[in-house]
Amino acid sequence: MKKLYLLAGLSLLAAPLFAQRTLIHCGNLFDGVGNSLQPQMTVVVEGNKITAIQKGYTNPAGKDAVVDLKSKTVLPGLIDMHVHLESQTRRGGAIDGFTKNVPDVAFQASKYAKTTLLAGFTTVRDLGGSGVNISLRNAINAGLVDGPRILTVGKSIATTGGHADPTNGYRKDLMGDPGPEDGVINSAADARKAVRQRYKDGADLIKITATGGVLSNAKDGSNPQFTEEEVKAVVDAAKDYGFAVAAHAHGAEGMKRAIRAGVQTIEHGTFMDDEAIELFKKHGTYFVPTIIAGKTVADSARMFGYYPALVTPKALAIGPKIQATFGKAYKAGVKIAFGTDAGVYIHGYNAKEFEYMVEAGMPAVEAIKTALLTNAKLLGLDTQIGSIETGKLADIIAVSENPLQNIKTLQTVQFVMKDGKIYKQ
Repeated sequence: MKKLYLLAGLSLLAAPLFAQRTLIHCGNLFDGVGNSLQPQMTVVVEGNKITAIQKGYTNPAGKDAVVDLKSKTVLPGLIDMHVHLESQTRRGGAIDGFTKNVPDVAFQASKYAKTTLLAGFTTVRDLGGSGVNISLRNAINAGLVDGPRILTVGKSIATTGGHADPTNGYRKDLMGDPGPEDGVINSAADARKAVRQRYKDGADLIKITATGGVLSNAKDGSNPQFTEEEVKAVVDAAKDYGFAVAAHAHGAEGMKRAIRAGVQTIEHGTFMDDEAIELFKKHGTYFVPTIIAGKTVADSARMFGYYPALVTPKALAIGPKIQATFGKAYKAGVKIAFGTDAGVYIHGYNAKEFEYMVEAGMPAVEAIKTALLTNAKLLGLDTQIGSIETGKLADIIAVSENPLQNIKTLQTVQFVMKDGKIYKQ
């Protein structure tokens, strides 16, 4: 009898876990390469890859499975270049660093990751946390947790008292003197050590906080916080390790230093001036506007007690300006990448950013493509993701309406496939 049970178990293990092929019947297909919809198409998926794209609705054969999306518009999985999966905004949240243990952060991060995936974002760039984001990436890659494909900086790099100094606002006896291991630098030598520590920790890229920020418990949200020598040291060290560098920057001077030093992207860019715009264009630097974050912090700051006293005036002053800055930069020819600063607002609303981009003057088709091949190329993954093409990973989503006509439809994603696995249908 034991032998019979063993043989039965072996036969189950030997059985195929997936159908031979999955045929996705698309009412309309936006492949992320062209600018228009293709009606009545079939996307063929085998394992985790797209193996064919066919006109009409291909009939199943053998063990083929069919996903009926004939009433939907099908698109590539979306890519958000700026999220923070370890945390989420809430009234009085500044105390969380003193009350939550690492496992608490990890469990909530896994929830936020799944929420992000189900919102249609199959790949994200996590731009700063405690290092739990690295473990989260690994857990998702190992299939232990559901979430988007993550590339992460681990811990952001700041200067003493800068936007990502983890002890800002602490009591003096708790502040200590964090250094490069904690992502805090004060020289070119420190900068190199901090980059090497991120490599040791397992990060995928580097982020610096080139200026003050809104939500740090410090007075100024726009002052430059790195010397140009320090930024250059970060960028040079990052190149040695194959890292791109993203730079948080609200103030014009800080972003100019970062652009001249060679960073890949500027995040937020609130007080971008004409000189900065010309530097963006000269160096080919990308702007990640995070309009939804600006609007959210401004709204939250109007609620009494939502933020610490030092944060509230910054949120009210900086937050409302980002959308207008984006519109000016786009019209001037600055390259745009899609990113939202998720966590500063409630996770899962990432696609609201598209609506704000269109409001500011970017055509819907361009806004959508910033979250597809544009971002995939910046991540060095454009041969794998960012479009629905034969040979690429099967990251596929669907919405009810035509997003080129109604951009808001991207806020209610109906179907999500990542790496050939269906997570939402």
